[in-house]
Amino acid sequence: MKKVSLVALCLAAGILVTSCKKEANNGASFDNRSTAATDYPSSVTSLPVTTVSGDITTNTTWDAAHVWEISGVVTVRSGATLTINAGTFIKSTVNTPNVQNGVLVIAKGAKINAVGTASSPIVFTSRYLLDGNNATVGKPGDFGGVILLGNAVINVGDKLIEGLADDPKFHYGGTNDADNSGTIKFARIEFAGYVLAPNVEVNSLTLGGVGSGTTIDHVQASYGLDDGFEFFGGKVSPKYLISFANDDDQFDFDNGFTGSIQFAIGVVDAYSTHSASSGASDSNGIESDNNAPAEDATFSKLPKTHPTLSNFSIVGTSAATLSPAITAPGLKWAFRNRRGAEVTVNNSLFTGYPSGIVADVDANASLVTLTNVSTHGFTAATSVLGTGAFVSSGLLTSTAAAAPTWGMSQPFFNSGTVNFLASGTRGAVIPTSAATWAIASWTKFTF
Repeated sequence: MKKVSLVALCLAAGILVTSCKKEANNGASFDNRSTAATDYPSSVTSLPVTTVSGDITTNTTWDAAHVWEISGVVTVRSGATLTINAGTFIKSTVNTPNVQNGVLVIAKGAKINAVGTASSPIVFTSRYLLDGNNATVGKPGDFGGVILLGNAVINVGDKLIEGLADDPKFHYGGTNDADNSGTIKFARIEFAGYVLAPNVEVNSLTLGGVGSGTTIDHVQASYGLDDGFEFFGGKVSPKYLISFANDDDQFDFDNGFTGSIQFAIGVVDAYSTHSASSGASDSNGIESDNNAPAEDATFSKLPKTHPTLSNFSIVGTSAATLSPAITAPGLKWAFRNRRGAEVTVNNSLFTGYPSGIVADVDANASLVTLTNVSTHGFTAATSVLGTGAFVSSGLLTSTAAAAPTWGMSQPFFNSGTVNFLASGTRGAVIPTSAATWAIASWTKFTF
């Protein structure tokens, strides 16, 4: 994918402003496929580079006076804490085909202390945005990804994390739902991903068996090669997440995840890449599974995957077809609940996908609770492909040809300057959450 000059999301306390970054085009019409984008500023690209490889076994700090370069898979081992200071940039070495690279793993018993600020976020990104050369371009997979592994409960006991070669240090799962893997705050993960094998990929941020003692908030995952955020079991409960233009799902849940997430945005770029399965789109806003078929073909492993999702805004495109055409194979479901998963959704908005909320053939719709949810799909707003019926109150639906904004000012990335602010209590950016979001300060939508 080319480095693109995209309209910026310029919000102050969730409200549209005009003092955007200078490269942003604030008009309703813009060329989102321009290659006239700049790298990060010279104050960053001129910093000395320190390359790190192998295991970290003692407490270690990465400071903002260097760019930190990950070679291969760097693993923080049990008993050690990796501290990453506010304003620090992290990249990978040059990728070699079929070799895992640029992946940071926080193993069971280890911790990360990555605390950025709204004005000085921590950034994991493509090396080609840090080389001082505007002729080079960033693309999904330039950076490997960030993986946290913990001792919280998963429904298969012990498991190798997706995307990495089998090694005991890459396993996760235990009995402590309050496990603490550390803190990530005010951070961005850009152009991440690695494909070990078909459907076995490293995501932008992967959390395996991560417990409720872990703090994750104000994290943005953009242009990843697979999912933006994937949760394998555990009970971590993040807030203020943005998943932007990732190839597969913006959010994905598996293996008995039972945490609660509040205030989250998933938004697509019609012209990024979109995943496919058997030639058809498999790119969803949210996907949720209890377990893989190979683990249990009846999808009855316990605990069941049952996230509680509050104040989500899942946004596709303003119309089913755009000009230029949406990159094939396009999008699929705003929320696909399948393979025995259960879910509770509160005060949330879904719009701009071919189909809205679906309970697949292998999931019981009566175990999906929708409270004060607004959902749209161009062909269907809600679908039950198997048994049961959704349990709902305050449900609003639409199949309009022009995707509704559901009260958001202008949520469609490819339709002009974006503003997710909604009145009332539904959606991610509402009057009571806008100031805490501080979106204008730490996010990046222009590459």
